[in-house]
Formats: sequence, C-alpha cells, structure tokens
Amino acid sequence: MYVTSGTFTQALDSVAWLTLLTLFGLETGLAGRFGQGRHAAAIRGARLAAVTAILAAAVGYVHEKELLDAINIGLWIAVVGLLEFQVRHAAAVAERRAWFATAAATLYSGLAALVLVWLSRGEWFDAYDGLLWLTAFAAIELDLLWTPQGSVARQDA
Repeated sequence: MYVTSGTFTQALDSVAWLTLLTLFGLETGLAGRFGQGRHAAAIRGARLAAVTAILAAAVGYVHEKELLDAINIGLWIAVVGLLEFQVRHAAAVAERRAWFATAAATLYSGLAALVLVWLSRGEWFDAYDGLLWLTAFAAIELDLLWTPQGSVARQDA
C-alpha cells in the first residue's frame, strides 16, 4: 500500500523492513540451508542494503518532520538490534533473561503506544500496519525468550 500510494520514504521503509524480515527468516530458518557459502554472503549483502535503506528512511522521516514515523523506525531499529543479539548470543540471553524480557517489553510498549496515537488521530492504516508488525515481532520475541531449547536460529548461531 505504501509503495503505491505513500511517499517515497514510506515505500522505502516498507520494502526495506519486509526484505529484512524475509532475510532474517531465510538466515535463521530452513534448517540452516542458507547459513553458509554463497547463500550466506548474498543474504549478508542484501541485509546490508536493507539496513542502509532503513537508515535512509529514518533520515527521510526526520527531514519530512514526520515525528511519529521517525520514533517508530527508531524503536524498530532497537527491536531488531535486540533480536539480532538474542539470536547470535543465546547463552548471554539465557543468563540475563529478565533483562532481555524487560528491554523487549519496553520497546514493544513504545510501539503499542504509537498504535494508540495513530488510532486517536484517525490514521487507521498506520495503526493497522503498526499493530500487524507489532504482533508478528512479539511472536518472534516470545519464541526467542521463552522456548526452552531455543529456536532453530539459536542452534545455528
């Protein structure tokens, strides 16, 4: 929707996050098939491009004075950073599970507050989009924090 009827910054933001989520799934799932060799290098290159696009979108939101979108993208960057750490350093997370749960809850609470602000402003599609992403990532977070043996991602990390 943002690609066809939003601003360039919104389109860049949406495509970059969807790409990053897809690459995260490829890298951590599918029994590690894409975790080595050329596939791994291609995924890392594509992730770098997606992260660059996300940072460009963040700058775009600040430049356009879109405060809610700038806060939203900042929170999401923090969420992804936290998830990356959890996937790559499972032992450290296991030792400090309460701290990671608190950090995740704080970030997700900020994102939920943005959904409520968008709802109060009558920006229904932004609220829907925010809630959809929030739900998806909260499910990923719960899997990483509360699965006894850890997810497939942890086994490959």
